[in-house]
Amino acid sequence: MSDVMIAETIPATMRAVVLTGHGGPDKLVHRDDVPVPKPAAGEVLIEVAACGMNNTDVWVREGAYGTEADPEAVSSWRGRGDRSTLTFPRIQGTDTVGRIVAVGASVPEARIGERVMVDFSLYNRDDDSLADIDYMGHGRDGGYAEYMALPADHAHRVDTPMSDVELATFCCAYLTGEHMLDRSRVAAGERVLVTGASGGVGSGIVQLCRARGAIPYAVVGRGKEEAVLAIGAEAVVTRDAGDLVSAVERATKGRPIDVVADLVGGAMFNDLLRILRPEGRYTTAGAIAGPVVQLDLRTMYLKHLELHGSSQGTRGAFRRLVRYIEEGKLKPLVGGVYRLSDFHRAQADFMAKGFVGKLVVVPDSKWAGDR
Repeated sequence: MSDVMIAETIPATMRAVVLTGHGGPDKLVHRDDVPVPKPAAGEVLIEVAACGMNNTDVWVREGAYGTEADPEAVSSWRGRGDRSTLTFPRIQGTDTVGRIVAVGASVPEARIGERVMVDFSLYNRDDDSLADIDYMGHGRDGGYAEYMALPADHAHRVDTPMSDVELATFCCAYLTGEHMLDRSRVAAGERVLVTGASGGVGSGIVQLCRARGAIPYAVVGRGKEEAVLAIGAEAVVTRDAGDLVSAVERATKGRPIDVVADLVGGAMFNDLLRILRPEGRYTTAGAIAGPVVQLDLRTMYLKHLELHGSSQGTRGAFRRLVRYIEEGKLKPLVGGVYRLSDFHRAQADFMAKGFVGKLVVVPDSKWAGDR
């Protein structure tokens, strides 16, 4: 008797986008002969319905994480060097939504048929420490495919009328954002300045601030102001507004900023520290404008500032995210939908940053279905 229970006939091979090495987009290959994974004991197999796109996908492909000794070195996400768990070929994709079609030993057969959102984190330990964290799409295969196997306790049923595409906009971005707010202890009534607020994580943080009663202010590119105001930003500053410190002071009407949630880095970094009130907190989970920044240590120590690095989130933060979705506190922002076979165009559009929210990839076989 087989240890795998299945709901239907599952093919032997599937379509998937496979990362074959570090480099340019040519390292991403759309194939139709990738073996469909089999769920091991304690795992489920999902038929993928949609998968959101993230900056991490691009940086891992490019090997753009550097090392502590050499910021320009080609290196992957985890370990930034010799401790990386990335092997090639690898199927990327973290923000996966799908339906359970098979279960491994010790997983109840009743789970077959559930629509689930995937907690993509590989925690590697039982407590809330994220010091040894990894993720699906890096340490094991992810969701840029027709099928994906994963631990059963990472497949979360979510009670929501949202479509699969809408549900695929939340996971990585919003989990990252929620953990940033956790790390910096954002409380109700506090003012939070969010950079990169039109992107996946940034737009998530704007909404997550509102969910916990904090007041978000946004920094965005020109032309994206109204979209960010519509999801809850108190006021918006454009990146090309000139003196960022003065522009933020005008936006807040002179009220202090308690926390900066930064996803941009680059040249504006030291201005962000200047914007913070004394004893304010800075938290970051990205550096799309440049990871190597200038820091005036006097600004940090004379103002008694806290600096927090953050990546992914805890199991508790993920459960909180699911609750927010089910309670209708979060609005999906779909910036575009693409066929899996059109992945190169999807990632090119993602890198151009001409959208608000998240781009989502859908397997070709699901394209005509309910999105």
